[in-house]
Amino acid sequence: MDVITAIEKRREITSFHSLNLLSETLKQLERAFYLSPSGNNLPSRECIVVTDRVMLNQLSVTTPYMKWLEQAAAGFVIVANSELSKYWLQDATIAGSYLWLTATSLQLGAAWGAVYHSENYEESAQREQFVREQLNVPESLRVVAILGIGYPAIDPPPKEMYPIEQIMHHEYYQSREE
Repeated sequence: MDVITAIEKRREITSFHSLNLLSETLKQLERAFYLSPSGNNLPSRECIVVTDRVMLNQLSVTTPYMKWLEQAAAGFVIVANSELSKYWLQDATIAGSYLWLTATSLQLGAAWGAVYHSENYEESAQREQFVREQLNVPESLRVVAILGIGYPAIDPPPKEMYPIEQIMHHEYYQSREE
């Protein structure tokens, strides 16, 4: 599947079949994460791949919105080093996007569980600390997100998008009120 097709097909999948991922598939997903760009090519983002069913169930309560992790075949926990790069959040997010698109290209489904919450320090700290305790993540790393990946139990219809002209500008910002 080419990249644009993966982008068009990508959906948040929150219902998975109970099938394990092949080790070769996991390696492809890991490679996509590894090959993602980062500011100054620094290893500011890291990933913990979780396939243990008990741990996935424990992580599913990180936020009230991650119950789908109980069905996922794997959880990719994205952490970032804010001391290594000022671009840690961008690097981690881009890596997650590469991972998600690769999953889609492999006919897998994925869901994004935000752990880091930029607008609520207390909530973010609580979520991050929970994941740290479960996975032995050092205090020096920020826990950004958990991507649940597995074989989709549903095939959602194409996303209904707003007109591209609503967000695309050429040469300068063009007010829609003109």
